[in-house]
Amino acid sequence: MTSNLNTLRAQIQEDLTSRGLVVFHGFLGASGRQTCAYWDVTRHPDHREFIAAAEAAGARVVTMYARDFSAEEVDEALATLEDAQLEAEETRAIEGRLRQMRAYDGFTCSIELGFDYAGRSYLYELNTEWHEEFNDLQERIDDAYSHTDDAEEDDDGPALGSYYSKN
Repeated sequence: MTSNLNTLRAQIQEDLTSRGLVVFHGFLGASGRQTCAYWDVTRHPDHREFIAAAEAAGARVVTMYARDFSAEEVDEALATLEDAQLEAEETRAIEGRLRQMRAYDGFTCSIELGFDYAGRSYLYELNTEWHEEFNDLQERIDDAYSHTDDAEEDDDGPALGSYYSKN
């Protein structure tokens, strides 16, 4: 898989407009009343198949969202990593990998297409492998950080803020 989906983003935009579909740039927000069906991008990665399915279902509007990666996300993950309860070796490995990911600053890391039909949202999601790895690293950090918060609450009781009244 490519490390930057920017070229594919432009191709998808062109494919949608060439078929006469209206492109709505935004999120396909699924509400509590609506269920989602996700396209199998592993077995059918070609976005044109998804677009053909949207056309066959009578969709006239396809929502498109493309996400660009920012080095600020790396900075935030590194800041959280400082307070996470991880072994030193694991912390160094995660820190090193996160620093390498700064190279992806400005790259398109995910693309989402969607349309609604009969009360259901149909979604096509494509992510770069490196962004999936970034999400996995963030999850590991968050898990280790949240365990730190749990331990503090167990030791000192619940966090009450700076003011406490017995009234």
